[in-house]
Amino acid sequence: MTKILVTGGTGFIGSNLVRVLLERGNFVRVFDNNFRGENNNLPKNNSNIEFYEGDIRDLSDVKKAVCDIHTIYHLAFINGTRNFYEKPELVMDVGLKGHLNIMDAAPSSVVNFVYASSSEIYQTPDHIPTTEKVQGIVPDVFNSRYSYGGTKLMGELLTLHYAPQKKMKRIIFRPHNIYGPCMGFDHVIPEIILNIMKSIKNQNSQKIIIHIQGTGNETRSFCYVDDAINGIILSVDHSHNKDIFNIGRQDEIKIQDLIAEIANIMDTDVTIVPGKLCKGSTVRRCPDISKLSSKGFKPQINIKEGLKHTVSWYYNYYKKNMEI
Repeated sequence: MTKILVTGGTGFIGSNLVRVLLERGNFVRVFDNNFRGENNNLPKNNSNIEFYEGDIRDLSDVKKAVCDIHTIYHLAFINGTRNFYEKPELVMDVGLKGHLNIMDAAPSSVVNFVYASSSEIYQTPDHIPTTEKVQGIVPDVFNSRYSYGGTKLMGELLTLHYAPQKKMKRIIFRPHNIYGPCMGFDHVIPEIILNIMKSIKNQNSQKIIIHIQGTGNETRSFCYVDDAINGIILSVDHSHNKDIFNIGRQDEIKIQDLIAEIANIMDTDVTIVPGKLCKGSTVRRCPDISKLSSKGFKPQINIKEGLKHTVSWYYNYYKKNMEI
């Protein structure tokens, strides 16, 4: 039985990764302090899961978590766009200290070190779909938004070049707009669902007005979490040392069309009011996934199906917990 450590394992991607790793017969140790996740996200009544509560910035905590581990999935990080602007020092503190700690503490038993980077390292790429060979950049060091993308980029450098004496296979994956139930609340999809529900309640009308950042013509490529997890595991099973993989779907959807699809699922109409796009936001993002596709990656869940599951979960959550 393979012993696997998932840092940040109670978060959205982490907890789904834990679930699938357990289903495949592995022993999984989860390391987290539940800053953004919670233990309720983890599978219950499974003897092959172990939870270590600790701070990724505390080397003594990390050393306890890595004991006798075969594979490390390093996902612990501070996500959420608001945090990038409002708490850049925390984003960088967790990202850099945490990464150094997990690599310093990794014992000789570790065969695979897998790092969760981000599509944010591309910022505004020079071509779309964007391959893994496109350069990572930090366009403006004065913009605190890049505390996230810049630190993720530093994490890639550490993954590839730090502690070279440790003979573990190093793999990097760059997730692109992963979504699904329980993904958190500081993201575009749950925010749209909440705004629609609030508008219906407050206006008592089927005509809903949604204020957005940008024109609505901005695009993203959304990948349902189940597909993303399969891609992440595949990237480890079929990779070479220092391989980098995009994780996502190779199609784009305009934000205005995304909102219209969510509204359609919720059986209402919306009017979109454009606004100013936050400084540092990019207008298009879509990965080239041909590298991972050559290993057998085939996303199964399209945006319509994925949104149905996601809207249903958030609708029920907001109804229960926010009296909407």
